[in-house]
Amino acid sequence: MATSQAPRLDGVFAALADPTRRKIVERLLAAGELSVGDVAAPFAISTQAISRHLQVLERAGLIERRVERQWRYVRMRSDALEPVESWLSRQRRYWTAALDRLETTAALQTPKRRKS
Repeated sequence: MATSQAPRLDGVFAALADPTRRKIVERLLAAGELSVGDVAAPFAISTQAISRHLQVLERAGLIERRVERQWRYVRMRSDALEPVESWLSRQRRYWTAALDRLETTAALQTPKRRKS
């Protein structure tokens, strides 16, 4: 992984480590843009707590905010999950190749059964 991506990836994983933040991200992915009040509505926590969660998500580069008069809106950034997708893709390629090599080695070392 490029070293310049490592801090961003760490920040994204840290932000997504909290279940409330993951639920917020899921809601934003499903709904697009929501007001902060709409984000907070299904949670049994204060609006201030939601605000702190949104700050963490924003610092991690996952969401962006906009203000329209008295309303505050948040939405997912279009490139927000790119570092995670890239990392997962590299891990998948590595482990697929490693398991393929293991399978080949095991097949070569397994004695063939004779037909009776």
